[in-house]
Amino acid sequence: MKPEINSTSFGSITVERKTFENDILIRLDGQVKKRRKKLSKKLYGTSHKISLAEAKYIYEKGAEKLVVGTGQIGYVELSKKAKKYFRKKDCKVKLLPTPEAIKLWNKDRGRVIAMFHVTC
Repeated sequence: MKPEINSTSFGSITVERKTFENDILIRLDGQVKKRRKKLSKKLYGTSHKISLAEAKYIYEKGAEKLVVGTGQIGYVELSKKAKKYFRKKDCKVKLLPTPEAIKLWNKDRGRVIAMFHVTC
């Protein structure tokens, strides 16, 4: 079951009334996991660019869409290799500042996964 996101503020996100103080992934089964941003940070020196390695971790077989909360201001982006990877998997990607991405996530239906950056 897809969890509802209640709110976000700089440095946190609240899902089903549980607050997380780190970036998160939401899986097809509704499970909330900590983002493995080190996969991108070790390549780019920042977690604001999603690497191919992190894209492979984020993607889940059967996902048709990925909602990316790019941060409170919207700094996160996909690397060229990550874009190509999601295209190859036929998984549409929607990047929006985290507050806007939450609104999309809460109304979206179907086989959707998500990654939310909670700072920047």
